[in-house]
Amino acid sequence: MDIKEEKHLSTALQISNFKTALKGFEKLLEHVAAQKRDEKAGLFIQKEDAIDYDKFYAAVEELFGPEVKNQDVKCFYRKLCNNPDVSVDWCEIFGYFSSEEDTLASQMDEDNLVFLVSRKQRVVISGSRRRDVIKCIVKIPQFDLLVTASQKGLITVFNSQMRVQTSTTVKDTSWITGCDYLSQLKRIVATTERTIIVWDYKAQGSGQENYFVIKPVDHCLLCVCVVSLPDQVCRDDILLGDDGGFVNKFTVNSDDFGLKQAKAKKKLQNQVLDSKNFKSVKRKLHNDWVMKIRYIAALSCFGSCSLDSVHSLVLESLKRLEDNLPVREFSMPRGANTFCYCTKANVIVTGGKVILQTYGGFIGIKRTQRFQLGGCSRSHE
Repeated sequence: MDIKEEKHLSTALQISNFKTALKGFEKLLEHVAAQKRDEKAGLFIQKEDAIDYDKFYAAVEELFGPEVKNQDVKCFYRKLCNNPDVSVDWCEIFGYFSSEEDTLASQMDEDNLVFLVSRKQRVVISGSRRRDVIKCIVKIPQFDLLVTASQKGLITVFNSQMRVQTSTTVKDTSWITGCDYLSQLKRIVATTERTIIVWDYKAQGSGQENYFVIKPVDHCLLCVCVVSLPDQVCRDDILLGDDGGFVNKFTVNSDDFGLKQAKAKKKLQNQVLDSKNFKSVKRKLHNDWVMKIRYIAALSCFGSCSLDSVHSLVLESLKRLEDNLPVREFSMPRGANTFCYCTKANVIVTGGKVILQTYGGFIGIKRTQRFQLGGCSRSHE
């Protein structure tokens, strides 16, 4: 037998084996789909031949070999679980589609309730505590950095390759509720339920563990954001939302931290600053917790949302915090947990306590309210 005949037989055998694998894969899908239909109908009875994800992955790997990757199979399995009748193809378990159109259609399919990520990387943060969760992630575009703050007080700075640059642990009895970047002071601000933390992440050596604590505060702080204005020099305004429905504005200057830090350069303990020494204003805009607050530079105003059904979303200039004049506000049933502004579409999208769906290019909320800014139109879904 010559070399050509051997290659031909080898190719024919591979094709035959692959066709056999496809038939086995089809039977596996039929079994899983039938099981998921019974589960959704409440008719499923646990049996020895019941297939969970681990068994599904082992069966797929046995059919197609080690070329399949866990994350691709997991996305495929999740898609099948969400809708057992959805159209699927064997190539999806390898993380690719037959054409770009198929990829887009699959990602935008209403049956996919999660983003399909073809590649992901697990980042291990040293010093993190067990049962801790990330409460806030902030991107710093000008330095290509990423800041994360965990619930139990670990603040970490990553570079663009997701490598840890520096970190500190806030030793506070209260949980971290949010963080942001002070663009003028070049520092990181974080909030716990009872304090405001200002940390100089660029400090070297033991100085990395030192930060300033601003307290007391009147109510439990739930969210924070920084107002970025081009005309401000060596000064940042911080917006805070609390559980009393108040929106607070704190003004911090370089003198509040730089000079004091220079005098206490050799001190190892963290410094506590009296909140009364800072310029601040506040106004009650909601009758429930302020869930999110953001300054929208493109509109020259801030936005805050609440679970309040009457004063659910407020969009107003910073000047309104210093007076009692009426503010632009919108009401929606059961309030709003979050909101987002799209510069290109010039719309605000809000979300409440209901299921997710794709809305106007966003992954939004089933009960979504869309406000056309600069006009009088307002539509409800």
